Amino acid sequence: MNFIDRRLNPKGKSLANRQRFVRIAQGELKEAVARSLEKRTITDIESGEKVSIPTGRIHEPRFRNAASGGKRDMVLPGNTDFVEGDTIQRPPGGGGGGGGGGQASPEGRAEDMFQFTLTRDEFLSVLFDGLELPNLIKTNLKDTMVTRPMRAGLSVSGSPSNLNLKRTMRNSMGRRLALHRPRLADLSLIDAEIAAAEARGANESALAELREKRERMVTKMRRIPFIDPVDARYNRFTQQPKPNAQAVVFFLMDVSGSMTEAMKQLAKRFFLLLNLFLHRHYRHVDIVFIRHTSEAAEVDEQTFFGSRETGGTVVSSALKVMREIIEDRYSPDDWNIYAAQASDGDNFAQDSELCSRLLTESLLPVCQFFAYIEVYDERETAILRNEANASELWRCYRRVAPEDPRLAMKRVFEKKDIYPVFEELFTPQRTTA
Repeated sequence: MNFIDRRLNPKGKSLANRQRFVRIAQGELKEAVARSLEKRTITDIESGEKVSIPTGRIHEPRFRNAASGGKRDMVLPGNTDFVEGDTIQRPPGGGGGGGGGGQASPEGRAEDMFQFTLTRDEFLSVLFDGLELPNLIKTNLKDTMVTRPMRAGLSVSGSPSNLNLKRTMRNSMGRRLALHRPRLADLSLIDAEIAAAEARGANESALAELREKRERMVTKMRRIPFIDPVDARYNRFTQQPKPNAQAVVFFLMDVSGSMTEAMKQLAKRFFLLLNLFLHRHYRHVDIVFIRHTSEAAEVDEQTFFGSRETGGTVVSSALKVMREIIEDRYSPDDWNIYAAQASDGDNFAQDSELCSRLLTESLLPVCQFFAYIEVYDERETAILRNEANASELWRCYRRVAPEDPRLAMKRVFEKKDIYPVFEELFTPQRTTA
């Protein structure tokens, strides 16, 4: 059976094959993308990438003729030596196919590399595939919107349940005053006058005049209703799109004098990756940037990543600013709160204890997830790999971590550690809510 596709080739005819290839080579691409991050500068961390994949790992299964066995019918032109049924001997030397003429490599077995260029969107999709914010209470934020009714003034028609009584009664009163509709009090006064006239024995003409006046008042009251349909006003609502869940992520970075330029670069790489991930995956996430030396302050994104300010170290100042911002703007009843803190851990012992108390008493109870990243100078790797040589701040946080799974702690020694740490922190397996 033969299948013939007579459909016209669209302009992007290779798109389906390209996407299919990306799916087949997903694992290899992810490894290649992770490797490429190590070579990138901070400014081009989100651009596209040319990656190389060993061809042996992306071969597709296919049918082919066996190298030996089976029955074959062939036509050999120029044959003068053989007839049908003769057996052809294998040529000396193995009878292999045509060689390349070059010399064999003395370095053992190797594989050809397939080079593939990823666009920016493909690069980011592979980079963040399968990652998410842990413990998100409500529905995932990505492309998720709900509509909620919002007040949009008044209308002259609507459901009785939406009747605005205050505005309706105000319109009714204005109409009655404008048309001089008699009040019940006026009717009571004329009734009292008639009764008094009858009691004192007034003549019939005076009584008739009073009774006629009362009748006119009653007739006018009947003609001018107390509430008319034209008075009615209804509350009007429109459906406004709103995010189904709200999340805020706090970035807390130590920029004190103890942080060398290499350490700051590691911290910035982590935060740039996190910032890119949030903007890529979630449409409605607030990001709060906090830098600290001996004092902390909320800053904008450009200042957070670009300022060269430095000074002493008081880590608790950043946690206090975060607590104040939460109390002022982000109620835990309405917001999913996350935080990522990066520091070299160099801090006063008393202040590290204060940081531990702030975490335990004020921040972790309202946070969905708090990640602490401790960065080191690459030259100190051999000494500090052992947690026994960790900083005072690390040891204080370490006492809190076993009791509260919302606190995650990781150490970064060099650029190649950043993506594995990031991937481990935001993998869905961490989700417990």
